[in-house]
Amino acid sequence: MTSATTARRTPLYETHKKYGGRIVDFHGWELPVQYEGILKEHQTVRSAVGLFDVSHMGQIWCRGPQALEFLQKTNTNDIARIGLGQAIYSHLPNENGGIVDDLIISNLGKDKYFLVVNAATLENDFAWLAKQAKGFQVELKNVSDDYGMIAVQGPKALELVSKEWPAVAALPGRFTALELDVLGAPGIVTRTGYTGEEGCEFIVPAAITAPLWERLMSLGAPLGVKPAGLGCRDTLRLEAGYLLYGSDVDMEHSSYEASYGWVVKLDKGDFIGKAHFARQKAEGVKRKLFGVKLLERGVPRAGDAVFADGRKAGAFTSATFAPTLNVGIGMGYLDRPDLKPGAKVSVEIRGRQVPAEVMRMPFYISKELKNAKA
Repeated sequence: MTSATTARRTPLYETHKKYGGRIVDFHGWELPVQYEGILKEHQTVRSAVGLFDVSHMGQIWCRGPQALEFLQKTNTNDIARIGLGQAIYSHLPNENGGIVDDLIISNLGKDKYFLVVNAATLENDFAWLAKQAKGFQVELKNVSDDYGMIAVQGPKALELVSKEWPAVAALPGRFTALELDVLGAPGIVTRTGYTGEEGCEFIVPAAITAPLWERLMSLGAPLGVKPAGLGCRDTLRLEAGYLLYGSDVDMEHSSYEASYGWVVKLDKGDFIGKAHFARQKAEGVKRKLFGVKLLERGVPRAGDAVFADGRKAGAFTSATFAPTLNVGIGMGYLDRPDLKPGAKVSVEIRGRQVPAEVMRMPFYISKELKNAKA
């Protein structure tokens, strides 16, 4: 962000200041990195329930008689699999198999889909989708400025929202969605999450975002609800093995290389980049995203080199100390796609080689999600 650029604020900016949020610049948005502290907020989400302001995320309506055909063409996943009230995680591929963005798509009616995309890529995503939409009977509308978005995450999240919105807690498992009245206004609620815990996301008109936050704080007080910032959102998502666009996945890495080949459905028909993906699946990849856990104490960071068999094999794209696991973890691309979970490696942290091992991700996921219907 240049000095001439004005940082954007979500509808909850004043609310964050009220609750003591420490505001930082996040991709041109003024957002709280923490309130009481990253560790405390992380533990709150793992043990009770936390509220996150994710209003900076992009929202796009995709409507029209060829909306499904358009989304099938522009996504790796099989969007036809989701019926009314269901959602799906997917990648937007380019012609070379790189990832334009990762996103969540909700089916909210006949020929009516709602897309949630990353904040930093919103403008590029919308322009790219608009370009691909030529020839399709489809209408795309960027409504990101119209909405605020609050994520309610933690083992007590559904207990909290059921107090006033029982229909949300009654949704049949994760990756579901519905439209409903929220404080007298039309809203959308999804059950997806980015923390490895149960939860949901309220997507509501910007004007009621702050009142909704206060209502959730009031309803959740007996359950120990607390505000949570970007800092613990990152430690939580890394423990859960979720990708961060721009760090762990981008235009230069494919879904197969990112170990997310499960989002590529080669049997669904034609889609952008399909030939590249089919070739990669048949021939294998030369680099692959792995999870790595330290075997001794240390705090790894993005950029730390990972060594296999005595030579540098790659580097972390994301890394941190995992509070839930009490160990250093990271993910990164290694030029040893043959490595298996348990393989011994080492990580160079501030000039010191720390023993580590390859792990299957997620590093952590709550028992509620393990038992939940996806």
